[in-house]
Formats: sequence, structure tokens, C-alpha cells
Amino acid sequence: MILTSAQKIILKAHILATADLLVLYTDGDLSGLVDLLNSLAAPNFIIWRNSVPQQEIMIDNFDWTRVDNLGVGKARIWEWMFDAGQGSINPSNPGIRAGIDTVWVGTAADLAVRAAVYVHCKRSATRIEKLFSTGTGTDASPATTLVDGLINYPDCIGL
Repeated sequence: MILTSAQKIILKAHILATADLLVLYTDGDLSGLVDLLNSLAAPNFIIWRNSVPQQEIMIDNFDWTRVDNLGVGKARIWEWMFDAGQGSINPSNPGIRAGIDTVWVGTAADLAVRAAVYVHCKRSATRIEKLFSTGTGTDASPATTLVDGLINYPDCIGL
């Protein structure tokens, strides 16, 4: 990940205000600082994933019979969401989540598919991702993040 200048300012302020990060920063232990920023946020903070392959979604707990029961419009929406994204979707995009909600609605079986799809669309955030996230960060209401992935050592040089 490459942080912008504005993000580096936010990161430095966060480091200076957070005791365990400040100790590493003060000691010049940028490797330790990076490791801590890349560790999972505690308490657990849930974010929407930025890319989920169709294959991953449709492997576990996916009821294939429900796809066959979709109407033409819903089936087209489901297929298009993946074709437009090169075989994956970006659940952090509200439009994609609206598409999922539109396709998998109605019967208890369809709602179960929606729930199974959403299991793949969320994950626990790292501390750096949480810092740049907006939203509640709960399983019921995941946050979205401006940074996705691990921070690198060079991002911390010159803070």
C-alpha cells in the first residue's frame, strides 16, 4: 500500500496518540511499528472486502438450485455483477450490495443464499485499515476502508 501525504499525517497523529505505537515509533522500531499496524484490530472490527471472486462465493454453502429459480432479470443482475468486475465483485461498493439484496430476496431459501454470499464479503480489519475506515465495523454493519491491505515499511519512513 502506498499512503498519500494526507494519510501519512493522519497516521502520524494516530501513532503519537496511541501508547503501544508511540513506544515503537520513539524507539525508531519501524519494523515493529509496521507489524503492529498490520495486526488485527482489537476489538474485532469488520470491513467490507474490496474484491471477492465469484468462485469463492459459489463454493461453500451456496444453494445452486436457487440460481435456477431466479427470474430472468435477477439472474441477469447476478451474472452481470461478476462479468463487469472480471469475475469478482467489490462488496464495499453500495451498488454491488444493492444488487445482492435485489437478487437474493423473497423466500427463506433466497435469504439464506444472501446470508451465505455476505459471509464471503466481509473480513476483520487490521489496525491500519480500521484507522482509515468509516462505519460501525460490526458484522451486521461492516465499515468501508480507504486503504486495503498491509502497510509497508517505506510508508513509515519520515513520519
